[in-house]
Amino acid sequence: MSKPRYLLLGVLLSLAAAYGLGASGQPPVVCRTAAVAVLMAVWWITEAVSIYFTGLLPLILFPLLGILPGTAIAPMYMKEVIFLFIGGFILAYAVERWGLHRRIALWIILHMGASPARLLAGFMLAGWFLSMWILNTAAATLLLPAALAVLDELRERSNGHDFGLTVPLLLGVAFSTSIGGTATLIGTMPNLILKDFYAQNFPELPGLTFAQWFAFGLPLSAFMLLVCWLLLKHFWLREKGVLLDLHAVRERYENLGPVQYEEKVMGAAFGLTILAWFTMADIPFGTFVFPGWVPALGLEKYVQESTVAMAVVGLLFLWPARSTKSNIIGWSEVERIPIGVIFLFGGGFALAAGLDSSGLSAWIASKLSGLEGQPLLLIVVGLCLFTTFFTELTSNTAATILMLSLLLPMTQTLQIHPLAIMLPVTITASYAFMLPVATPPNTIVFASGHLAVRDMVRVGIWLNVIGTLAVVAASHFIGSRVFGY
Repeated sequence: MSKPRYLLLGVLLSLAAAYGLGASGQPPVVCRTAAVAVLMAVWWITEAVSIYFTGLLPLILFPLLGILPGTAIAPMYMKEVIFLFIGGFILAYAVERWGLHRRIALWIILHMGASPARLLAGFMLAGWFLSMWILNTAAATLLLPAALAVLDELRERSNGHDFGLTVPLLLGVAFSTSIGGTATLIGTMPNLILKDFYAQNFPELPGLTFAQWFAFGLPLSAFMLLVCWLLLKHFWLREKGVLLDLHAVRERYENLGPVQYEEKVMGAAFGLTILAWFTMADIPFGTFVFPGWVPALGLEKYVQESTVAMAVVGLLFLWPARSTKSNIIGWSEVERIPIGVIFLFGGGFALAAGLDSSGLSAWIASKLSGLEGQPLLLIVVGLCLFTTFFTELTSNTAATILMLSLLLPMTQTLQIHPLAIMLPVTITASYAFMLPVATPPNTIVFASGHLAVRDMVRVGIWLNVIGTLAVVAASHFIGSRVFGY
């Protein structure tokens, strides 16, 4: 459903931007590009129309306005990294189809213990782990019914008493799935956007690898998970020495029965995929270097993470299941891929290409010269704080696209390694915890009807600030060593 006043606002601001730049003597192509960029930014922020449709605007407007030809724009919507996204989605949907994710989640919850704090930790660990490998939306969707079933069981067996678990358990599901996605390169869409944006604009620098990202993202996300658990426990869990009856969780787990053949195949396939991602490039251990299989085969110019993902998907397309007459993966998993997200990805890449080719990026860079000489740490903290609160109001994918497009000329002006500023900003785009609209997991748990906005804000504002500081610290102390900046 479109919002006419925001549609009009976007058009008026885009015309104003074009007029202002024209009046200052900028070439017409710069003015037209600025108009498109402002229009997309306003429509993304306000969601005047679907953010996915807004992602298609460069494909329409850049050729019509003489900014870039359609032959240059169209490939932006089907870049290599898109197939990493597609392959990851298909694998995740196959895991869901055969129920492996449900078995893992319930097992973690059952084995964490029966006190309120340990039960909360169990749900959060399950959400954190699952969202590294499947979409955080899917992880939250899986865990929410389990959490509600546990809460209903507690109330039924304790005369309506939930031991203060309702709010922290639901928030724990939402927040842990957002945090877990930042641990891996495929965990959340902003990570993939950075991977391709970085490769496209800095081809002379080594690309981001799965192992590098994991070495940086895992300790950061584990720290944030611990902080989140401590905050939720501090604000809501006051009762000590209480043991809960996890009958509902145990019953759900037992109803799954023994591990099925298809679950074993999917577990092995996921393990193989992760191992292949980790060992693609050479891995140094002090003076010893563990050789990666890609350079060992002389395939550095040919094989990427997307190749691995699609190869495993292709293998599972051919692998027969036993409980049905189908194969492990069928076309139904492919049909579930959200094509709108591909348009959103492509729109971001196309916008960045237009900013660069038109000269608008160079103009922005010239206006940032005043930042030279300012402490880099202060600049990064300010940008990360802005990003995390900005993302409360719009999609973290759209926020990442807009921020990276603006940061590109900034890295040139400040003459710094691009990851020193782009990496922390990208991570903080996933650390928005205050409002229901900030992330899909927030929206999902809020829709359960058991939370108020003030519940999210109460702990979310602390997580936003602590998350920003943690990301900046991790970028400075860990990222600089892992990525070499």
